[in-house]
Order: sequence, then structure tokens, then C-alpha cells
Amino acid sequence: MSIFRGSGAGAAVAATALLALTTGCGSGTDEPAGGSTSTASRPTSHPVKDTSITAEPGERFTLTVDQNASTREYWYLVAPEPDSSVLVSRGRHYASDSGGKPVDGAGGRLTFSFEAKGKGTTRFTLLHCTFTTCQGNTSTRPPGTTGPSATPATGPATPSRAPERITYTVTVD
Repeated sequence: MSIFRGSGAGAAVAATALLALTTGCGSGTDEPAGGSTSTASRPTSHPVKDTSITAEPGERFTLTVDQNASTREYWYLVAPEPDSSVLVSRGRHYASDSGGKPVDGAGGRLTFSFEAKGKGTTRFTLLHCTFTTCQGNTSTRPPGTTGPSATPATGPATPSRAPERITYTVTVD
């Protein structure tokens, strides 16, 4: 979920994006006018909660999650990672809600990209950390443990929650 806050910067970004979409002369790609039949050049975007994915060899797909470093909210690809003979990670890309200009407190979207390689079934896991569920992590380094965060030694004891783990099953036909 994304919420624009501030003095209209979010509206300006939305208006610019809408203008770009409505004034384009073509598809914005190097594909023929009728489109390409290849799924490798156009990644399919899957909802994060769609944990059962079917793909064909060469097909690329993405999973996009909301992330906000200012609130220590991060996502990671963790073990079990996919069997590389079936599926490979093609990296991740972060896009800020504030565009190219850094804005304190602005969140964004992190997109994980994958490519189906060979027939078979594999699993992988995305780990979602927040300031209450993980410690010792950074935007690129997951925590040393994926269990609940340690309870502080001072103050009232409150139980820590475990970070969210979403395991995906990918079948390549």
C-alpha cells in the first residue's frame, strides 16, 4: 500500500506518470506493433501473495513489495533460494515513491526479478523485516537470524514477533 504525503509532490509525480502514459505514440518498446510473443522480454508481475507460480523456460517474472528504509522495513531473498537449474534470481530494483529526489520518510517499491531456466519445481523464500521483527540487518544484508528479535535487557519484557516469511513454489513446464 502506498500513501503520498506532503505538499503535493506525490500529486506531481502521479500527474507526470499519467501524462507520460497518455501522450505516448507507441508501446515504448522496441517490439513490433503487434507485440512480441516472447515472454522473456516482458516480465510477468505476480502479486506477492500468489505463492504458486507456473512459468515456461525463458519466462521472466517479478514480485514487487512496499519497502521503507526510514522505518527499517526491508525485504530479502533468503534460504531456501531457488534451484538454479529451474529458476534464477535476476536481481532486485528499488523505486522510491519520491522519484529521483531523496525525501525523508518516503517509501518505495522493491521488485525481485526471476527467470525460469529448465523444467522442474523449486521453492524460494522472501523475508519481510520491520524494526520490531529483525535486528542487525541493513537494506542489503538480512539479519543473522530469522527468528524473533532479542528482547531488550531493560524495560518491560514484551514478546517479539517473528519476521514474515513467504515461501513460493515455482513450477517450470
